[in-house]
Amino acid sequence: MLDVLNTINSLPLAELEVGKHFYWHIGNLKIHGQVLITSWFVIAVLVIASLLASRNVQRIPSGMQNLMEYALEFIRDLAKGQIGEKEYRPWVPFVGTLFLFIFVCNWSGALVPWKLIHIPEGELAAPTSDINTTVALALLTSLAYFYAGISKRGLEYFSKYVQPTPILLPINILEDFTKPLSLSFRLFGNILADELVVGVFVLLVPLFVPLPVMILGLFTSAIQALIFATLASVYIGEAMEGHGEEHHE
Repeated sequence: MLDVLNTINSLPLAELEVGKHFYWHIGNLKIHGQVLITSWFVIAVLVIASLLASRNVQRIPSGMQNLMEYALEFIRDLAKGQIGEKEYRPWVPFVGTLFLFIFVCNWSGALVPWKLIHIPEGELAAPTSDINTTVALALLTSLAYFYAGISKRGLEYFSKYVQPTPILLPINILEDFTKPLSLSFRLFGNILADELVVGVFVLLVPLFVPLPVMILGLFTSAIQALIFATLASVYIGEAMEGHGEEHHE
């Protein structure tokens, strides 16, 4: 088994290295350079798409405006369905930013040939294939639903930890720790696994066989963005409505 792995790593077609990173050193501070590079690329794509869609708004949309309006309508329906018709509007920008950022991050790993860009150490890949990115997104989601619950219900929000009985206090507290862990590791694991599988197929059969796997990876990447945004909306809705209550009929 070790001989097989050593052979794979020695070939130039696909270097499957996990854990090696490129850092920028600013004084005593180490910044994860490779993630910032790809994240800035994704942000630039989203900003350019937004500018193109809004620079000449037409009553009958077409082209990029039509695409972005469809994305907005999809995100609005997602937030309305999970948070509730009365409360969803302020959360559309947050849920939409999560969905679009994760969606473009995931697709960049499948469509952009990051491996062709050489850096001193490590290699460029989709930002969501790095645990630092997914943990940051999950923690932002946690802060969002804490803010939603406290701003809507005040200190009563913390009563959920002793419902339906105070005996469940440790379990209810633990639940708030497992939510970001589940969000971050689900997204990270799926995107990293997809990149590794495609890399292995490109190594073993470098012509036509990887194409169906890459198409399946695009579909899986879109589903992962949808799952993350949906769960974020669900958590926000639950925080505002209270523990154990249904936030929509």
